Amino acid sequence: MLGSTAAAVARYDGTLAAVPNAAVLLSPLTTQEAVLSSRIEGTQATFSEVLAFEAEGAATDASPHRVADIKEVLNYRRAMREAERMLADLPLCQRVITGAHRVLMESVRGHGRAPGEFRRTPNWIGPPNCKIEDVRFIPIGAERLDDAMSAWERCLNADSADRLVQLAIVHAEFESLHPFLDGNGRLGRMLVPLFLWQVRLIHAPMFYISAYFDAHRDEYYERLLAVSRDDDWTGWCEFFLSAVRAQAEVNHRKAVEILDLYAESKPRMRTLTRSQYAVQALDWPFNRPIFKSSDFVNGAAIPAPTAKRILQVLTKDGMLKPLSQGRGRRASILVFRELLNVAEGYGAF
Repeated sequence: MLGSTAAAVARYDGTLAAVPNAAVLLSPLTTQEAVLSSRIEGTQATFSEVLAFEAEGAATDASPHRVADIKEVLNYRRAMREAERMLADLPLCQRVITGAHRVLMESVRGHGRAPGEFRRTPNWIGPPNCKIEDVRFIPIGAERLDDAMSAWERCLNADSADRLVQLAIVHAEFESLHPFLDGNGRLGRMLVPLFLWQVRLIHAPMFYISAYFDAHRDEYYERLLAVSRDDDWTGWCEFFLSAVRAQAEVNHRKAVEILDLYAESKPRMRTLTRSQYAVQALDWPFNRPIFKSSDFVNGAAIPAPTAKRILQVLTKDGMLKPLSQGRGRRASILVFRELLNVAEGYGAF
């Protein structure tokens, strides 16, 4: 299992390394990962809702509860970027984790629960509002947490012949320690791409693991619990390696499909627009597949008359579809359906 998982990761990384400007072209997958990881913790925001909220901003008609969910997803993305920024100067360590946590919890539910700081009070895992006698798991006491996190950091940065097994252990130990009052699950899943990147198994911190954990949520929690309850490390590692292998294969397929779509779209864009800004215009919907027409005109660094003409041409051709028509001073919301369908894995748009 270890060999096949390592091969799947290497195959995905080969594609990742070939993606020009991966931060742009794989942006939809990065957002989808934030959606799915947050969903495991109870948010209900969908992929399309998050992208539409970014496009519409204050004009959104989403409910306050759904907006709160969306902001948690956006914070997840921001926290990943903050961790990536810090890793330019630091190894993956407690300082990076607390920095990411501070961003993750900023101005969202749980923001008053010591963001960026390890807990100083007891914590437990169980159904919402459950009594302590009904909890599933009680993590280590706060008085022992500092020493435990130091030991975890040493494990995180130790040399290992089997990096994927090391990652399985690091992830499970982090979830077991539950060092923060909130946000532990999301941070633990962020560790997956950050660790793979640090040990150079992937060229960029872009590995999307949460779809498997979301689809196998009950087993995910049970396998983690069995480590603490039964010392079943074998069962956990087998489950984790299966998740990494499955998602490496999915990630590889989607990255190839996005690369193919980009390659096919370039000549199409040039033919349709007959503009020197064709490729520049194409990069915009790959990075923001749902967007406001006025944002494109004002932000794509293309002369405004040319930008407006390009949008008209692409909408008439069907490459872009209106999600909502502009009225008065309100701009249209446009969607690049082909890219979103690749990200979702089916014809969702």
